[in-house]
Amino acid sequence: MIVTLVIVCEVGFWVLLAAGLALRYLAGLRRLGAAVLLLEPLLELVLLAVTAVDLKNGAEPDWKHGLAALYIGYTVAYGPYTVKWIDGHAAHRFAGAPRPPRPPRHGRARARHEGRLWLLTVLAAAVATVLLQLAAWYVGDEGDTGSLTEWQFTALRVVGVHGVIALTYTIWPKKAPTTLADQGPGPGPGPTGPKRSSSVTKR
Repeated sequence: MIVTLVIVCEVGFWVLLAAGLALRYLAGLRRLGAAVLLLEPLLELVLLAVTAVDLKNGAEPDWKHGLAALYIGYTVAYGPYTVKWIDGHAAHRFAGAPRPPRPPRHGRARARHEGRLWLLTVLAAAVATVLLQLAAWYVGDEGDTGSLTEWQFTALRVVGVHGVIALTYTIWPKKAPTTLADQGPGPGPGPTGPKRSSSVTKR
């Protein structure tokens, strides 16, 4: 049941997002569209409540509860970022707003962007870890909480791997490709270019 609810929450996230954007930009009901978008956190609250009830009814903590915690953490951290990104593109497409800037691809700007994404991953792992710990305390000594602890370590490993990847953009920043404009003007007619004689050879 928990896995099914996770899938339902993921589908519901995109359905609410599409409905909210359609109301905002296609129907012109901006306030109603914003209200629909604000309903998305309710999906995570429902999943959290069902998971707690499942444990209260005596279910043995296992990977399903860990998956639910990681999903809630990911949605809390990356949900607003995703909504803002898609909303910006919808505003550009349907409301004449400027095109959202693309993420930087080179240099320190790219490193800062990757660092901000890593902080979102840290937030996601922190939320998941806290929920898993609360679940372990809730179960207490009456159940086996080893699976919940394993999921906590999984969240920490994800943070570590993502951190190493983000760090590479700082240590080895990706350089922008060299263009002809960066190379400056090339030799041409004039003092530095080849000279041609304008005189006519007399015979």
